Amino acid sequence: MLEFDVLIIGSGLAGMTLALHLAQTQRVAVITKRNLQEGSSRYAQGGIAAVLDNEDSIEEHIRDTLVAGAGLCNEAAARFIVEHAKEAIDWLISLGVPFTQDATHQTGYHLTREGGHSHRRIIHAADATGNAVISTLSQKIKAHPNITTLEDYIAIDLITSSKLGLAGQRAYGAYALDKNADKVVSIAARHTILASGGVGKVYLYTTNPDTATGDGIAMGWRAGCRVSNMEFMQFHPTCLYHPHSKSFLISEAVRGEGGILKLTDGSRFMPEHDPRAELAPRDIVARAIDFEMKKHGLDCVYLDISYKPADFIREHFPTIYAHCLELGIDITKQPIPVVPAVHFTCGGLLTDLHGRTDVEALYAVGEVACTGLHGANRLASNSLLECLVIGKAAASDILATPKDQLANIPDWDDSQVSDPDEEVVISHNWDELRRTMWDYVGIVRTTKRLHRAQHRIQLLTEEINEYYSHFHISNDLIELRNLVQTAELIVRSALLRQESRGLHYSRDYPNKQEMAMETVLTPD
Repeated sequence: MLEFDVLIIGSGLAGMTLALHLAQTQRVAVITKRNLQEGSSRYAQGGIAAVLDNEDSIEEHIRDTLVAGAGLCNEAAARFIVEHAKEAIDWLISLGVPFTQDATHQTGYHLTREGGHSHRRIIHAADATGNAVISTLSQKIKAHPNITTLEDYIAIDLITSSKLGLAGQRAYGAYALDKNADKVVSIAARHTILASGGVGKVYLYTTNPDTATGDGIAMGWRAGCRVSNMEFMQFHPTCLYHPHSKSFLISEAVRGEGGILKLTDGSRFMPEHDPRAELAPRDIVARAIDFEMKKHGLDCVYLDISYKPADFIREHFPTIYAHCLELGIDITKQPIPVVPAVHFTCGGLLTDLHGRTDVEALYAVGEVACTGLHGANRLASNSLLECLVIGKAAASDILATPKDQLANIPDWDDSQVSDPDEEVVISHNWDELRRTMWDYVGIVRTTKRLHRAQHRIQLLTEEINEYYSHFHISNDLIELRNLVQTAELIVRSALLRQESRGLHYSRDYPNKQEMAMETVLTPD
């Protein structure tokens, strides 16, 4: 049995923030399914939203967040996170994150603008902000003597009071599969943090990396945590459409810096859908693209910034420029073919502003959690900000808690299972689940489609649970079990929302109800 003060499941920005804020006095373990830097945070291109300019204000950032969230944001959460934004940015700068500089600006840094923002307030590192932040923080983590990194480990389930035959509802650590040794290990911890990201891979097309399989949401749900607003899956409007490019995101900042969306004949269409045109929030832009593609029978639309000076494009979007050029697309001369793809999970495990869940000693931070900040639609570049602010708040709460005794965790018992006979069951069910979600639980929904998805997901759940109970576990089986659980939560939540709001658009209920209500599910 491994023993730590704090176990962090996930190595994105939320998990790294917690680890670094805790490590001075705590023995911390960070579990990551692949290497330390692999996760959604690393692929964030745009940047981090924060009020850094004298012409901007906290109130305007809060207002932009509430407007984008379509009336469902928790205003107290938005205020808390926005008010602590500058402090979070200063912390990253103190660690050496190389944000893009601008000597002409009062802050010394270049600020860009993205959809839904009324001001330039996005601090960034060219068009690879996530990579710059994660690379910097991972170096600090690897060098810290109190942080143990368990790479190529995947958490299986939380160890809770009920599993140990104890009273109450408390977390004591987790079981995890060491993929290199093909062995399950028991990890005891005084505090456990779920920071494992979202659930983009439950859909066929997503900008998320392969690690985004809803592990934390599913584990938290099985442990007794409530989930909230799972119907709000954000489709990023502009994912690169190319047969040889897997899920490559075209940053929101391209539209923020003047990129124009066009049809195949070169005509612009966004002004017909919203007066903010290309700078409308993501839910509106994604629905507009989906509408135009279906109306005209198109495979994609085009994002054109080629009218800007070539040097400007190469300076502001070097990663996008280089990647597209490898595929034969020169974005200084040609428009970029784009389609919407699943990007962000706005709902998740219900938490307070210190990351605390319904289960004692269990925290959830980042995309796995639902603080209420994002409401029915996340405002661009608020996600990394939430990781930083709530990550520090959760660390402060843990540090203020007296240390108690570690529980005695029993070994994982696999004496009643055997090696799988037909692993094709996993690959087949994985594919069917993702196609079902894409076809029936997409940008535009109907009650009939949702019921079809619910029925198929129920059958898949039975097959997967039967397989799980009889055979040795593997990485793919663990992820599939979590994906089908989160799919069920998404569909159930969508059926409960009988209106159209933000990212949830129903043809059967096209209007918005007067009162905005959260969708909260409670485990049986």
